[in-house]
Amino acid sequence: MDNILSARTLMGFSLCFHIIYATIGIGLPLMLMVAEGLSLRTGDELFHQLARRWMRPAGVLFAIGAVSGTVLSFELGLLWPRFMAFSGPLIGLPFSMEGFAFFTEAIFLALYIYGEQRLSRRMLFYCTIALTLSSAASAAFVISANAWMNTPTGFRLVNNALVDVRPFQALSNPSWAHEAVHGTLAAYVATGFAMAGVYAFALLRGSNSDYNKRALTLALAIASVSLPLMLVTGDWAAMTVAAQQKPKLAAMEAHFVTASGAPLIIGGWPDPASGKVLYGIKIPKLLSILAHRNPDAIVEGLDAFPPGTTPDPRLVHPFFDLMVGSTFIMLAPAAWFWWLRWRRRDVPLDTWLLCALLLASPFGMIALESGWLVTEFGRQPWIIRDLMRVSEGVTLQTGIGLILITFVVIYLLLTAGLLKLLLRPSTPADRTETTQGDRYVDL
Repeated sequence: MDNILSARTLMGFSLCFHIIYATIGIGLPLMLMVAEGLSLRTGDELFHQLARRWMRPAGVLFAIGAVSGTVLSFELGLLWPRFMAFSGPLIGLPFSMEGFAFFTEAIFLALYIYGEQRLSRRMLFYCTIALTLSSAASAAFVISANAWMNTPTGFRLVNNALVDVRPFQALSNPSWAHEAVHGTLAAYVATGFAMAGVYAFALLRGSNSDYNKRALTLALAIASVSLPLMLVTGDWAAMTVAAQQKPKLAAMEAHFVTASGAPLIIGGWPDPASGKVLYGIKIPKLLSILAHRNPDAIVEGLDAFPPGTTPDPRLVHPFFDLMVGSTFIMLAPAAWFWWLRWRRRDVPLDTWLLCALLLASPFGMIALESGWLVTEFGRQPWIIRDLMRVSEGVTLQTGIGLILITFVVIYLLLTAGLLKLLLRPSTPADRTETTQGDRYVDL
């Protein structure tokens, strides 16, 4: 493998795994906050038990996310030194602010975990509020650095040197708002559906306890509230990309030729040689409507930009379709669940419904990973859009391939151990009360 491919692959693998850990680390605090809040409001002890059962996974994932995030910080410096030398004065601020958010999160997570016997229920609830806000802030600051790479601002270039550096303007760059909001909501959806899948599986195995039914309902409620909001912010993100990152939009939609009244293409395989999308489904004028709210608006295609400066639609378009499709795969069983829940005034335990929820449970993570790939592949060949190519930011050192293999093996073993730890059956010592014959898992 050449140097660029090795560095990109290593960074990509590290981020793919870290995103999973970080996503649940963002979503679980919200679950804790909602469960503790409901326990305070209703006086139902079972909600508090749910939160305390989710406490250990939250702590484990926080620790693993911290380690994998530290690895990424080293990789940024070691694999992309020229990129960091250029961008450090601008993206250093959000990374520093993320550090403050991270330590705030650590403090309140420790208080929540070890404060059961010393803090009141209300104080425990306040700890989960601080934990939820700090985890979301941590994600928002990291996303700011990525958004800056897509829409770099806060500086001027004089003789290829940075002058008039404005870190706060760089932090609040034009892509930050929609990426941060959309990404945080996606984390809530992904966590909610993943947890709903765990409890759907437990119910399918016959563990029809109030604990499992309450946990399934709560996880799916948070996911179901976040899902339509994620769709709305996704539309906001698409409109912003259409205005600020036109080559990315063209690659996302496999739009080769500039046209007015541009159609939306669903599925298919982009063929750059012919400038067509094979086997795709075209919906007339819909792309112009979605991008510019005008059925006759002109949408620039890949032909509107110099060759060698645009993303490869064969990478971007399929992942974009997978991201959007995953959203609707989750939406269908969630709507089915709430329809039956409303009609029966009880948690539905239909086998087909639980199977549908179980099958849909990984698609939150699939949508989130696909969205990240769209963001990254859609910026290529630039590491900083229109300023620095990936080939210009990479290290000149060799031997990255061996490090890549080592890290892939370590991450696979780490993930296997994490799943074994989180999904192991609980023991009576892990819970305050149980029902004979019930089975629980740590989530």
